[in-house]
Amino acid sequence: MQSIKLRSYVGSDGILHLEIPVEIRDIEIEVTVTYQQLEPSVPTKTPDELGWPAGFFEQTYGSCQDDRSNCD
Repeated sequence: MQSIKLRSYVGSDGILHLEIPVEIRDIEIEVTVTYQQLEPSVPTKTPDELGWPAGFFEQTYGSCQDDRSNCD
């Protein structure tokens, strides 16, 4: 059994076209297709781009560490 992994694109017609070269000819084979939708990569925004002031996390990290009564 051989395994081939590839990426392909499904057009607006909803049909996936696969062209997979194999080394065998004139023989019946069984093919199994498993697909997984890929999520488009979204660039991670910086804290500044999300509206946090510069240095906010560095200045406030651990501020509740010793005062547990106000952090619950």
